[in-house]
Amino acid sequence: MKVVPLISKEEIEAKVSELAAQISADYKDKNPILIGILNGAFIFLADLVRKLDISCECEFFGVASYGLSTETSGIVKITKDLTTSVEKRDVIIIEDIVDTGLTLKFIQKTFKLKKVNSVRVCALLDKKERRDVEVDIDYLGFSIPNKFVVGYGIDYNERYRNLSYIGYLDFEEK
Repeated sequence: MKVVPLISKEEIEAKVSELAAQISADYKDKNPILIGILNGAFIFLADLVRKLDISCECEFFGVASYGLSTETSGIVKITKDLTTSVEKRDVIIIEDIVDTGLTLKFIQKTFKLKKVNSVRVCALLDKKERRDVEVDIDYLGFSIPNKFVVGYGIDYNERYRNLSYIGYLDFEEK
């Protein structure tokens, strides 16, 4: 198995700057709370928040649906809940990748139940051809093909998170 490069470090940096500029413009006079979805979005959130020109807060929310597989189980469970109240707050969900949409739909419903003022989604990657349920992505980095990707915080069995670029796994390569 080998990692085939898909999106370079430089392309990611440019896109994160672009997304930060869009969010900064949209939330100019607000104090949103950015919620990084663990574990995959932690690097994306860290880079994004450093480029924002607005006041904001950060929090983390953990969910799992993959386990040690390359396919989602379809069952989403909370692995880390918020420690901060988000009631009447503007929330921006920071997601590494939107695949089937099931996890994101679950997260959006969970936050709406917490009586937030608004919920928007910022996703680095979108694998639309795998979508099972429709979800809206307000700020999108890259649309990608139906490949199992790793790097920039995204893992395969907890490996490859440390790559500075995004690649896909070629399972046929030895």
